[in-house]
Amino acid sequence: MTMAAAVADKSRPMTAEERKVILASSAGTVFEWYDFYLAGSLAANIAQTFVPGTNDTAKFIFVLFGFAAGFAVRPFGALFFGRLGDLIGRKYTFLVTMTIMGLATFVVGLLPGFDTIGYAAPVAFITCRLAQGLALGGEYGGAATYVAEHSPAHRRGFYTSWIQTTATVGLFLSLIVILSLRLGMTPETFAAWGWRVPFLVSIVLLAVSIWIRLQLAESPAFQKMKAEGTNSKAPLTEAFGRWENAKIAIIALLGGTAGQAVVWYTGQFYALFFLTQTLKVDGTTANLLIAASLLVGTPCFILFGWLSDKIGRKPILLAGCLIAAVTYFPLFHMLAQTANPKLITATENVKLVLTSDPAECSLLFDPVGVRTFTKPCDVVRRNLANASIHYDLVAGSSADLKATINGADVSVADKTGAALVAAAQAAGYPKPGDPSILKTPSFGEMLSSSRALTAAGVLLILVIYVTMVYGPIAALLVELFPTRIRYSGMSLPYHIGNGWFGGFLPPTAFAIVASTGNIFSGLWYPIVIALMTFVIGLILLPETKDRDIYAND
Repeated sequence: MTMAAAVADKSRPMTAEERKVILASSAGTVFEWYDFYLAGSLAANIAQTFVPGTNDTAKFIFVLFGFAAGFAVRPFGALFFGRLGDLIGRKYTFLVTMTIMGLATFVVGLLPGFDTIGYAAPVAFITCRLAQGLALGGEYGGAATYVAEHSPAHRRGFYTSWIQTTATVGLFLSLIVILSLRLGMTPETFAAWGWRVPFLVSIVLLAVSIWIRLQLAESPAFQKMKAEGTNSKAPLTEAFGRWENAKIAIIALLGGTAGQAVVWYTGQFYALFFLTQTLKVDGTTANLLIAASLLVGTPCFILFGWLSDKIGRKPILLAGCLIAAVTYFPLFHMLAQTANPKLITATENVKLVLTSDPAECSLLFDPVGVRTFTKPCDVVRRNLANASIHYDLVAGSSADLKATINGADVSVADKTGAALVAAAQAAGYPKPGDPSILKTPSFGEMLSSSRALTAAGVLLILVIYVTMVYGPIAALLVELFPTRIRYSGMSLPYHIGNGWFGGFLPPTAFAIVASTGNIFSGLWYPIVIALMTFVIGLILLPETKDRDIYAND
């Protein structure tokens, strides 16, 4: 049986060739996600190495910028490599993207720090992140399209769900490597050079990935299109310059990938930022909790991909968006109460009020870290947010910033808020390292701690939401576009959704928290986007599970 005939046969089991396709595509994509996520998992060490000075807020903003930079350019990678994929083929395009990703990651492991080459260090790091983002923009669409075009019509959700696991498995792999190194060396050694090892290991993963993917043939759908001469000569123009196709891309974005993205990044990345930056849980404990939730929850990607073949892509995706939006506030409150109960008590008992002329207080939105805030109101609020201290901002007539804690005046003469943070901590807010903060140095201790198990349980629920929205999305996107423009057509809405709506979630949420003074207010961003996707998707997004992906070629 030829590969094309096997794909058309709806009654057969998975063939050996299809298993090879899924394994090879998934393995390579796992390694790409592993590379991409290292920058987020090792944010503190990267900031310490590449950012000068001792200003923790500046370092944190750099971390968010570095994290967002890779996401910002993903749509451009989707356009460039999507066009190549529709012109020259899926296989060779994602071989190129994999090579770029692996080399950029390896270079990060070799980069000298700020103490050695000055400001060239952070510039070089951001350059590597941009290269990674461009590569990832081309990788996912190629892998998902390639697997889908090898899949039987009635099992595309199940087959492509294996690709959907790769982002989580890549994150899990990065956490395991980092945890192993942290536990195998002293904190001083890890901070000095141990954090570089996961980046350097990527060169080995790159070699293995390239070898595996070189064994693959081009997809049968692309071969059929080329043989019939129906391929597009200008896939970007056809995909986005014609309203009938551009309209589908817009619906796919606003009614699908935008909500999917914010649910995904809230469950896996913002949860990690919230644990470490807001709740001040140490990196080892946070990584253990996230790793445990990913380990248990990852099979649900396959479950929901399989289920989407039975009941449809749309109901699972939209249900995940709606349930997440409704339950985020209680879940994150439970996580905070479990991981740092002293912080929650302080937010209720320590009343910090800032009074300022509203004209002196800016909207603290800085998604890519390029704005400079100099007004005392802005600087103080950002530092309070970085210290996870709740405040209320009251409009006053004076340009001078004033502050009170439980009715008593507190000096903000230093115009940085350092004294104000210290006063709030003296009044009851916990400092980083406070013994009341959840700490589990090992899996064994985590399993024996009811607090740790509760926190891991909350994180598992968040991961299950991720699997609901992410498991069916690849099949849905593939089925929305014809073969001639499929790589380009699906890649752009996917990467705008995940690169911008999702990738900018941590800095956007931080800006909302800093502007409002409420540590939970950042959740409004994913909630609003998820609800938007639910409404638009419910009205405009078509169900695609029974479509023939060859029909419009």
